[in-house]
Amino acid sequence: MNARVLILHTGGTIGMTGSPDGLRPMAGFGAALGAQLQATGAPDCDIVELAPLIDSANLQPAHWRHIADALLSRWDDYAGFVVLHGTDTMAWSASALSFMLRGADKPVIFTGAQIPLLLPRSDAAGHLRAALEIAAAGTVREVGLLFGQRLLRGNRSRKLKSVAFDAFDSPNCLPLADIGIDITVHPERLLAPTERRFTLPAFDAEAVAVLPIWPGLPARVVDALLESPAVRGLILASYGVGNVPDADAALIDTLARAVDRGVVVLNTSQCPVGPVAQGAYATGAVLNRIGVVPGGDMTPEAAFAKLHVLLADGGDAAAVRAQLGRPLCGEMS
Repeated sequence: MNARVLILHTGGTIGMTGSPDGLRPMAGFGAALGAQLQATGAPDCDIVELAPLIDSANLQPAHWRHIADALLSRWDDYAGFVVLHGTDTMAWSASALSFMLRGADKPVIFTGAQIPLLLPRSDAAGHLRAALEIAAAGTVREVGLLFGQRLLRGNRSRKLKSVAFDAFDSPNCLPLADIGIDITVHPERLLAPTERRFTLPAFDAEAVAVLPIWPGLPARVVDALLESPAVRGLILASYGVGNVPDADAALIDTLARAVDRGVVVLNTSQCPVGPVAQGAYATGAVLNRIGVVPGGDMTPEAAFAKLHVLLADGGDAAAVRAQLGRPLCGEMS
């Protein structure tokens, strides 16, 4: 196999420089990156930059298709891929790509930085070098997210710290690899090989809405959120193990009517650690009765991306609900 790696630069802090208005994309970053990699003896690689680059705070679901298309159009030419991405939404994109590239037979490693590559004290060089080595080795055949001293499963990762170097974690899943003097991959934690199921769906940014539950949430807020016929999926961020205020009959009725008209409702927890156990309490069992799908221990990012991909793939509500409730690529226990 060709051991060459493709670096896909999508944007983000890693390729930025200072300006009077704060950090902004650096002109000529691809050339500067190539020169630095050549000087450090990194694995053989090519660099492709998306045009325009994405500030990750401006990420839209449609960008996931652009990223996946850039990889799939070159899939047979490289041993692995490194995707440079802004940290704010990197876990969202890594999750989405994991569902779009199910059955991947090559590494796709997302990484980025808290400090730009060419600024002092940057964490970028270490991330890049480790990501390139893992991508070139070909052992990790799935979508991963490398940050700090660990490689995480992409659809289990979350950005939990805004300014720390160890910004990412996977609260409900052990790391795929630990990065120290050596890179130690844990083969027993990797996904088993499966048949390729690559997809490049056309995303509708309005298709999925997110509703956090809070004390006193009025039913009219939910009605307003679901008013548009474009909304085909709703993710609840509920209390604890999946509980909602079942004493609020108007709220429960609003959710039930949404399910009845074909909106797929997925229940996740506001807690970063632990699963939804919908029905452990009566306040959660009501969701079982009205047809809400329990989200297990999926992260909010993975739940959002999974629902978007399944809806964009064209399945009807029943088919989407069935797939939401079972693991497709390691996103839930």
